[in-house]
Amino acid sequence: MTILPITLCAAAAAAAINTWLSIRIGMIRASKKISIGDGGDMNLIARMRAQANFIENTPIVLVLIAVIELARTGNPFLLGAAAIYMLGRVGHGMGMDGGPLGFLRGPGTLITMLTQLGLGVWAVSIALDM
Repeated sequence: MTILPITLCAAAAAAAINTWLSIRIGMIRASKKISIGDGGDMNLIARMRAQANFIENTPIVLVLIAVIELARTGNPFLLGAAAIYMLGRVGHGMGMDGGPLGFLRGPGTLITMLTQLGLGVWAVSIALDM
């Protein structure tokens, strides 16, 4: 049986971040008494989009991490890429609230895009070597 420790850690981190993003949405829902939909509340919409954006991007990153790890077991750069991606997603989530941490949205987005692009190029380079 092949165990992919980097992928497992990345998936665990993704689960924790997704839970955190969900809790943040629930906090606004509870305080504003919005059970379904967004109620036109811009703070709720921003937090919902932060989680949706996470869900839109994270599966492909996890797949890329897994296939690269299968091909290049134990690569410390892969662990670093996974960690940087997760930190970028936290930054993006915090930045979507605006305010003093609003500046984190841009770097979080850039980190997401660069990580996906870098992992994609890495995966292609591995495929071409075979």
